[in-house]
Amino acid sequence: MSVYKKEYFGIARKIVSNMTAESWEQIPHVTMSYDADVTDFLNEYKKLNEGVTDRSQKITINTVMMKVICEGLKAAPKMNSTLSFRRKLVRGSLKYHDNIDISMPMILKTGEMMTVNMHDMGNKTLIQMTDAINDTIRRANNSDMNEVMYEVSLDNTLTGLKNGKIAQTLRRLYGSKMPGRHKVHSLSGEEKKKYYSIPETERLTKHDIEQGTTTISNIGSVYKEQKGCCFLLEIIPPQTTAFAVNSVQKRPVVAVDENGNEIIEIRAILPITVAIDHRALDYGDCVPFFEKLDEIFQNPAVIQSWK
Repeated sequence: MSVYKKEYFGIARKIVSNMTAESWEQIPHVTMSYDADVTDFLNEYKKLNEGVTDRSQKITINTVMMKVICEGLKAAPKMNSTLSFRRKLVRGSLKYHDNIDISMPMILKTGEMMTVNMHDMGNKTLIQMTDAINDTIRRANNSDMNEVMYEVSLDNTLTGLKNGKIAQTLRRLYGSKMPGRHKVHSLSGEEKKKYYSIPETERLTKHDIEQGTTTISNIGSVYKEQKGCCFLLEIIPPQTTAFAVNSVQKRPVVAVDENGNEIIEIRAILPITVAIDHRALDYGDCVPFFEKLDEIFQNPAVIQSWK
C-alpha cells in the first residue's frame, strides 16, 4: 500500500481526537432524528431580514435554528445538564444550568475548524445572537488558534492533575512537549509578549473555547446539497446532549387539504439529529423538547417575536 503523504496532528486535531475518543469510550449514546417541516417556517424566516442591507447584520438560518433548539431546551431543562458519573462506585449526579452555553463548531478563514462557546444564547434575541456570533468570528480571525488551544489544553491538564489524574497528566505533557514531530508549538519570547498585549476584547481566550452546556453543529451550512441526515453524533462529556442541524431537503409528505383529505405534497424538510447520554436521560425526558419544536414549526410566526 503506497503512501503519498503523512500528516501529523496539530494541537486542535489532538484535542478533538482525544475528546471524541473519550466520548465514545464513556457514553452510551442514543440518537434520534426530528424531521421539521420548514416550508412555512422558511417564509417567516425571510421576513426577518426585510430591509436589512448590511450582509453582516442579516440573521442566518443557522442562528434561527440555534434559537429553536434553545427554546426546546428551555422546555426540557434536563437536556441542558452536565453529568458526573463514577462507574466503579455507580455514583452519579446531574447539574442543571440556568444559561444555555452552546459549543458551536465553526470554520475559520484559514480553513481550520474550531469549536467556540457561545455563552448564554438562550436569553438572547436573534439580533443579539447574530452580534455575538459575528464578534466571535471577528476575534477568532485575530487570534493565534494554536496558542488559544494550548491555553485550553494546559488548563484541562492542570485540572486533571488537581483531580488526581497524575498518569494522564504526565502522558499529555510527554506527548505534547517532548521534541519531535508530535511536539505542540506555542508562542515564546517577544512573539508571545506581543500576542498577549492584544486586548482580550480583540482575540479569543480560553473562556471562548471552554465547553458549553450542549453542542450544536450545523452540517447543512457546510454542505447545503446534503441528502439524508447525520446518524451518529458524539456527545462531549460532561455534556449530556448534542444536536446536528442538517440541510433543507424537498421530500414527499402526507398533508391534509382544505376538505380534510390526505394528499401527498412536496415539502421542505429540515432533519435535526438529537443525541442523548442514556446514563443521564431517557426518551421521556426529551418529549417536552420535541413538543416545543412541534409548536414552533406549526406556528412559525412566533420567530418574529424573537428578533
